[in-house]
Amino acid sequence: MSIFSTTPEIEVRERRLHSIISYTGSAKDLYEKSKDRSIVHTERSYSQCSSCAEGCAGVVTHIRDTAVVFHAPIGCDAGMFNNALASNGTAVARGKQEFKLNMLSSNILEQDTIFGATEKLRNAIREADKRFHPRAIFVTTSCASGIIGEDVESVADEMEEELGYPIAPIYCEGFKSRIWSSGFDAAFHGVLRKLVKPPVKKQEDLINVFNFEGTDTFTPILSRMGLRVNYLLPLTSLEEVETISEAVCSTTICETLSMYVAAVLEEKYGVPEVKAPSPYGIDWTNKWLRAIGKITNREEQAERIIKEDEEKYREELEYYKEKLKGKKVYVVSGDSFAHNLANIGKSLGLELVGATSLHHDLKTDNPDSVNTLSALIETNGDIPNFSVCNMQPYQITKILQRLKPDLLVCRHGGLTTLGSKLGIPAILEGDANYSIGYEGVVKMGRRFYEALRTKKLVDTIASHVKLPYTSWWLAESDPFYFQRGNEK
Repeated sequence: MSIFSTTPEIEVRERRLHSIISYTGSAKDLYEKSKDRSIVHTERSYSQCSSCAEGCAGVVTHIRDTAVVFHAPIGCDAGMFNNALASNGTAVARGKQEFKLNMLSSNILEQDTIFGATEKLRNAIREADKRFHPRAIFVTTSCASGIIGEDVESVADEMEEELGYPIAPIYCEGFKSRIWSSGFDAAFHGVLRKLVKPPVKKQEDLINVFNFEGTDTFTPILSRMGLRVNYLLPLTSLEEVETISEAVCSTTICETLSMYVAAVLEEKYGVPEVKAPSPYGIDWTNKWLRAIGKITNREEQAERIIKEDEEKYREELEYYKEKLKGKKVYVVSGDSFAHNLANIGKSLGLELVGATSLHHDLKTDNPDSVNTLSALIETNGDIPNFSVCNMQPYQITKILQRLKPDLLVCRHGGLTTLGSKLGIPAILEGDANYSIGYEGVVKMGRRFYEALRTKKLVDTIASHVKLPYTSWWLAESDPFYFQRGNEK
């Protein structure tokens, strides 16, 4: 069966990839049960918080020369303003022109849920055209527009004919999926349907790098192999998006982000996905460089870089491994990126006492794609305390209390504060590009060492914190109590 379909919507991850948001056990058990998809997507009888696929679909707000119309109540797009600030910071860091966020809301109100809001959507698209003069417009859906059955596709087709440029619907209603990463797939499906063009000619020195905002750390490595980096999607121009089919290959900071789009580019346009884990940790960096070298016929350059960087960073790496000897680390992050961070810990000689990923895909869009959980097990052996939990602080608190790691590393800022409240020095890996390659491992080692030196401070913070949970919950030994059909 083809990975890509021209239908307006892509299946959410629960149905397409059999993804789950709850599991407790070991990494090896999770991997083995994923093979035959024997893990059921369990219900949680109590949820403290969650997120929405529309937030992840907001990656399209980062593309230059475009505008986004949120067909939603106005509060749904409030978080997207943070994207503008982050993109501006990235633009400055990369020496690019200032990024301007072009977005509007159709402002669905209560009365619109009764009488419909398609006219509001038409007016919002026309207003976006008038204000921003874009060359393409994205229309993201919402719970409100989905529940009342708005015919976004027809409006988009009509307005595309009127304005003379692509209008791309992004179907990302939050109620459809409990896995907010489904929003990435929805966004890339819209991009692939409406913007990406067949290749005119292959650019043998161009490599697609799917990432978020962040430091330009891929160019310094890949330019040594004579390769140019096309960062996607932040700060990308419309022309760069249209021509991603011409790249020599695609790689990523996290398979969770790019799994679908990379698989389609390989199937539809012959752009191979790099079949190696992303370059986090020494061993994965070496595998990644060799895989790119093989695809691009630059194997000698890849080996040269490996040799040079091994020599360049050997002394610093050994220094931090000595400083971190015997220390235990716990990782909390999105699916594949949790595996990335865990592997960096291994390269620094830390003991990985456990990890929590925010969801887990039991399969991949491309069966030949790298399985980062399998790669992590191969590198580290089994990880006994491995769990899947969609960012539930009440569960993470219990896990950390039980395991008592020396260090905590998180991808999402709201979870790092849990470490301080429990007396655990924590690191926020907010810039996903920052820790790639040999230099990235050394930088992470430095950050871990500096975090350990704050132990006295976080102990003081913990001594003054009262956790917002009942004495029953703090005494209850099972963090996954509410996944087993129990209630209190």
